[in-house]
Amino acid sequence: MDGSSKEEEEEEDRAFTNISLADDTDHSSRILYPRRRSLLLKMMNADMDAVDAENQVELEEKTRLINQVLELQHTLEDLSARVDAVKEENLKLKSENQVLGQYIENLMSASSVFQTTDTKSKRK
Repeated sequence: MDGSSKEEEEEEDRAFTNISLADDTDHSSRILYPRRRSLLLKMMNADMDAVDAENQVELEEKTRLINQVLELQHTLEDLSARVDAVKEENLKLKSENQVLGQYIENLMSASSVFQTTDTKSKRK
């Protein structure tokens, strides 16, 4: 009985092992793994597309903001230059007004028309 039972056990072990390994390998590599992998790849691609879309939106927003900042910087530079020009023009006009004011005072003091007269002394 010992001889026959050992042979039967070995046969059962080989059959069980062979069938089990063959079945596991066939099902996992041909049926389950490709489906899972395909699904996983689709999910990863969808996630990557979503991330790419978000990155694209962020990149466009950053580009728009950078362009807006640059435009505002140029506007500020233009306004600064204009303020400087107006200040210079203002100083120039003040100087000219002082010269003209002094000239007018000199003309008035030299003219007899603008001299102060004593009305009492002329009437006598």
